[in-house]
Amino acid sequence: MATTSTSPQRDDAGTVARGGWTDRIGYLAAGCTALFGLLASAWVIIGHGYPFGAADPDGEGSLLWRVPAGVAAPVFALLLLGAAVTALAIAGPHAVRLRGAPRIALLGYGWLVVTGLLLVVPDVQVLTYAGYAPMLIGGLPFGWPPVDYSELFTWALGYKVFSIVTGLLLARAVLSWQFRTAGACPSCGRRAGAATWTSAESATRWGRWAAYTAVVIPVLYAGTRFAWGLGIPLGITEEFLDEMHDSGLVWAGVGLGAFGVVGAIATLGLVQRWGERFPRWMVGLAGRRVPIKLAVIPASLVAIAITAGGLALYGQPELSEELGGGSLTVIPMLLWPLWGFALGAATLAYHLRRRGACGYC
Repeated sequence: MATTSTSPQRDDAGTVARGGWTDRIGYLAAGCTALFGLLASAWVIIGHGYPFGAADPDGEGSLLWRVPAGVAAPVFALLLLGAAVTALAIAGPHAVRLRGAPRIALLGYGWLVVTGLLLVVPDVQVLTYAGYAPMLIGGLPFGWPPVDYSELFTWALGYKVFSIVTGLLLARAVLSWQFRTAGACPSCGRRAGAATWTSAESATRWGRWAAYTAVVIPVLYAGTRFAWGLGIPLGITEEFLDEMHDSGLVWAGVGLGAFGVVGAIATLGLVQRWGERFPRWMVGLAGRRVPIKLAVIPASLVAIAITAGGLALYGQPELSEELGGGSLTVIPMLLWPLWGFALGAATLAYHLRRRGACGYC
């Protein structure tokens, strides 16, 4: 009796050729990068509208603050339109096939643009607003905090969020093509003789170290902010602490510290049993398996925001002055890039450990 195979067909280069979301995501990445590139082109043509760096009121918290708009906008346009063409060329099972140096060059270009979209364009503002979100949303019905929301949620912030979305789509498209041209499954990257570090057993080991690193750093940061809330001038002068209490700024720091502690607890779920099955006290969900994406998607977004925000701190002009004074307003935040990378690694390990069989290959 004849049988029908459900495994994907492979061409003579050993690459997978089968339709699906993995194949279509390249087209979506091409559309988003093209839209972003056209916006950048419009900034160049009309001479204004560039929203990042020095053109942004919050631009001093960005790696782009030293780059003039007249230089940055054309570079944005060229890189993004080039990335759109690249994403279109590598999309789907009929994507361009390259080997050797051309393949490495195309991958290098793709990952360069991804890095810029995910870690250079976003800045401290994205991370700060993510930390303030519970206070802003919870206090909105009560008119607290007394802020103008139209001044907080600006076009610049929207572009930064769109940059993250576009970067993630492009990253997935580039990664799928990288897998495909290496003779692996374009969805999960599995292939015969693959590196053992991606196995569930190996991911369990190195993922534990990454998770614990991602727990310690925010707790250290929160400790300084909680001390200030209690009136302890840890690493700062009493005059500065009094100013923060008088202005209420200290409670914003306490809120961010609390957000960091909650995030640290959630990070433990990446290596604990309750991160795989809902605990007993969660009525209606107790004992059920935690959907992998429910943990991976939020953790990945937070890891990107933390890494981008941490890297942006190194571009701030007042950083060296505050470091010279040994200020604890800055020193704990210098570890944020390490925190972001560790959280990203722990999230990847969680995914590798729980992913099971690939529905594509």
